Amino acid sequence: MARIFPRSRRRWLLLFSVVLLILLVPKVRRALQVNYNYWVADGGRWHAYSGPPKYVALRRAVAALPQHDLSLPFPEGKTGRYVKFSNHVGYLGWNNCFNEVLMNAHLAYISGRGYVFNEYEWAPEHYQWPKEKWVNFDPHTPLSAIVSGPVAGGPFEPGDPAPRAISEHWFEVPAVAQATGSEVLAHWQQVLRDAPERCVEIIRESADDDPFPQIFDLGLFGGPRVLTLWDSFSRSPISRLLDASPIARTAIDNNKNLFLPNGPRPPHPAPRKPFERVLAIHLRRGDYEGHCRWIAYLNSAFYSWNLFPHLPDRFVPEPDAPGKDERFLARCWPDVEGIVRKAAEARRDYLAHAKTLPGTGHESEPMLDVMYVLTNEKSAWLEELKKALRRDGWTVATSQDLVLDAEQRDVSMAVDMEIATTRRGWSSFTSNIVYQRLLDKRDPITIRFT
Repeated sequence: MARIFPRSRRRWLLLFSVVLLILLVPKVRRALQVNYNYWVADGGRWHAYSGPPKYVALRRAVAALPQHDLSLPFPEGKTGRYVKFSNHVGYLGWNNCFNEVLMNAHLAYISGRGYVFNEYEWAPEHYQWPKEKWVNFDPHTPLSAIVSGPVAGGPFEPGDPAPRAISEHWFEVPAVAQATGSEVLAHWQQVLRDAPERCVEIIRESADDDPFPQIFDLGLFGGPRVLTLWDSFSRSPISRLLDASPIARTAIDNNKNLFLPNGPRPPHPAPRKPFERVLAIHLRRGDYEGHCRWIAYLNSAFYSWNLFPHLPDRFVPEPDAPGKDERFLARCWPDVEGIVRKAAEARRDYLAHAKTLPGTGHESEPMLDVMYVLTNEKSAWLEELKKALRRDGWTVATSQDLVLDAEQRDVSMAVDMEIATTRRGWSSFTSNIVYQRLLDKRDPITIRFT
């Protein structure tokens, strides 16, 4: 006979199983420790950490080296000549690796190219920290923590015209800096048009040659070079004829009741269609705090179409400004107070702008009083946010309130995207929403970022 446990007992059994799994399975315990060390211990809100040095300040100094500047004249900058030795040895003793580092740097120097230096990858048996305290699965240390000089990005003697060494992370920037998005598109258009073969497959050569072998890769979408594609891409039937799937549309139709305002009757005629009164906000939570700290470390700007200069709420990274990380988190990981304040600002600005448009007020006056929160958050924090938004006059619905069948739940990201109208600029999800709103000729004032 089946035995059904009370809910509270089942919860305790589940908790006990998880704890037992963590204690008894070394790989699970190790993964949790690495994740904690990497994302939280370094600059997070918890500081109970006594592992290897994180070299945060040193890595920032490396990222800010003066030669990491595309505007520099030849032989540096975007027209510079560099060499990266991806075949270098790793995971051996330091002195075995150091011999090769010095000789590779010398070869780069006499060849008139800037040397691309890497962090030292430790041989596990030589690393001085116990494995349970490792920050990464493969521990490594910045080269400039071990040595200094031109090999680690230091200057040459005055009058020496040799290009200075750059870091492996910066190498990806000048390596692709000459190709705008439109140039990449034109190159591959020519390749495919001229290819005599009837059927063509584009394949990667090897991960060693290029870890991101896509034609349109993250390096392109993560910076302003992608914007040069807009004119061609926005006029393409691929963009113009893009639409939501019938499954997504049916899901929205079945949940329209969530978007009906339940506040007091407005003092003036208001739009009757509920979606004309909706402000949607994309709030990715869960694992996103660690990602926000990572992009703060990288000094990343917004993503893809979110970078258009005519959109409000632009974000310009300031790598050396005091309080940089706090400003990143305020935009990327806003708290409840910040979200409520931004929503009120977006509503005020939109209504003020809408009143200046021709035809406004003939049948109804514009209004924003329904908030839709696109989010993966399921904790008590979401309830706290909903209460705060309701106190500010919003009718609130969230991704978690949608009633979806199995097919609709499987494509819930498409449902959210079809509902959405705005939000946070480091997200590729938000960028695709911005893309569709711009295609629809929506006013930029209706596209806001936290």
